[in-house]
Amino acid sequence: MEALAKAADFHLVRRVITHPNAAGGEQFDGCDAATFDADLACGRFALHWPAHDLRYGIPNTELTCLDKGRNALVNLSRKVLTDAHIAFPGFIVVNLSANPEVLAQRLAARGRESADSIAKRLTRQVELPDGLAVINVVNDGPLDGTVRTILARLADQAVAAAPSAMREIS
Repeated sequence: MEALAKAADFHLVRRVITHPNAAGGEQFDGCDAATFDADLACGRFALHWPAHDLRYGIPNTELTCLDKGRNALVNLSRKVLTDAHIAFPGFIVVNLSANPEVLAQRLAARGRESADSIAKRLTRQVELPDGLAVINVVNDGPLDGTVRTILARLADQAVAAAPSAMREIS
């Protein structure tokens, strides 16, 4: 996501997660459940969902870039894709997949999941909701190739959405 955001000058959305900041991985804002509940109650989040015994939120402030015409890139759960589609006109899902061997290696290298959790994840079949604009990309090769593929498909999607007017995606 960082490489794609940099290549296209997308705003990379920072999520709030009920997880300690020291947990590593992506850049996020960690908080406890009580703080998350308070933020939720005061309307701080544009989207929120539970997953993997954690709670995730997308702060409204992270999406002000949309009002300025800048695209945002955010890691979402399939649970909120329909909500995002409804809330954000022009919402496009970039659905990355990898063959099971590559995915198993990547998950093991992260060191955040047990071997049992990885095995369960590899057998999980999750469908995307209907009615979404989806770009499917197999992410088995070098990162720069995946980024080029995504950018080309996003450009194709923009042309298909507005066939009478060419729009440049940068």
